Amino acid sequence: MLDKIIKAYDIRGLVKDEITPDFSFSVGVAFAKFLEIEREPGTIVVGEDMRPSSAPLAKAFCDGATSQGMDVIRIGLSSTDMLYFASGKLNLPGIMFTASHNPAKYNGMKLCKSGARPVGKESGLQVIKDIIEKGAPISNRPIGKVREQDLLKEYVDFLIKQFPKKTFSKRKIKVVIDAGNGMAGFTAPAVMEKLNVELIPMYFELDGNFPNHEANPIEPDNLKDLQKMVKRHKADIGLAFDGDADRCFLINEKAELVNPSALTALIAVRELKKNPKSAIIYNLISSKAVPEVIAEHKGRAIRSRVGHSYIKNLMAETGAVFAGEHSGHFYFKNFWKADSGMLAALYALAELMQSDGTLSELLEPYNRYFSSGEINSKVKDAQKSIKMIKEKYQSEFEVDELDGLTVTAKEWWFNLRASNTEPLLRLNVEAQTQKQMAKIRDSVLSQIKR
Repeated sequence: MLDKIIKAYDIRGLVKDEITPDFSFSVGVAFAKFLEIEREPGTIVVGEDMRPSSAPLAKAFCDGATSQGMDVIRIGLSSTDMLYFASGKLNLPGIMFTASHNPAKYNGMKLCKSGARPVGKESGLQVIKDIIEKGAPISNRPIGKVREQDLLKEYVDFLIKQFPKKTFSKRKIKVVIDAGNGMAGFTAPAVMEKLNVELIPMYFELDGNFPNHEANPIEPDNLKDLQKMVKRHKADIGLAFDGDADRCFLINEKAELVNPSALTALIAVRELKKNPKSAIIYNLISSKAVPEVIAEHKGRAIRSRVGHSYIKNLMAETGAVFAGEHSGHFYFKNFWKADSGMLAALYALAELMQSDGTLSELLEPYNRYFSSGEINSKVKDAQKSIKMIKEKYQSEFEVDELDGLTVTAKEWWFNLRASNTEPLLRLNVEAQTQKQMAKIRDSVLSQIKR
């Protein structure tokens, strides 16, 4: 079961059978031992989302960690990026209890070392798994202490201070936010009250059963309510967050979904104005427009595989000031290289409030190609399917396997990769014309179905 629930960059599974309080206690013990091996500080910051199972799991984890002599700071309800803020600000390792965008029957854990440094399979999760399997010796250290600390105000103040004074006061705009009953319902009001905006809230009630729709904005059906509200209120922008609010998707004034790659390009341009010739990371399913825009603004574009632990490590290696993922994750050097959906949203709001144009006008230079969006297919054997597709295309086109399979032609490209968290095969296609994109998309999907 450990192989199933310990993923490439987090721990995630079913609450009833897999992510139980007993298991969480074991993770607490193992994480404490791992931190001891790594010579990390002797205190762990613990955050939790609004799922009914999160508080009991966090409590069990704290019991496990303190049994090994670790102290614990519980920050209570928080978004994942607020947990990263706590880890960075306090320079302590941390753990967030969340299953992000997954349905209510799931929960999980995202772990980090001090300074919000990621703990993925290659950077600690495998060691933690081994400790859980073998068991840990009884500690001879005194039982650790648990205390609580509220960091919401400090988190909000830190985000706002990333921008020059008066950035958010020049022009009043109308903003609709769909929190999806997730943690943005907790953090967004505290942030928005600092800005010159008219806020129209949607589903801000914290409810881990997700009564209105799944808190997964990458699925088009989950954006329909937000799009209707943007139209109804003639809003300037709509923001959709996932369950733990570390991802953000934008809706423009026409109620159209903004391509996350366009937001990556926009933020990259702003960062390169502040930090000329800097490195910017984009993941390999981002639009081809992203590296083009980075190069046009004298930046250094670096291509990465998908996943926060890989990107954060690459940021540390290259000194990159920013990284964007097509899945709605955005990472900032000034935010301890961690991802923050709220900080990405503030970049978009800053650009909009400092201009006289609409969001669609601001992003038009970055929308150069036609994209399929991410299409998920359930398959029995993802690797077998990928191998089959590779055999069909490799003789004619450029192929690379940095992450899954990427096939590149002069006028189009596609990437096919297995999900790290679900039994799915994910397809992304981009082309110079809508017709080309649809043709390649349909061809690959038909082969997957066969």
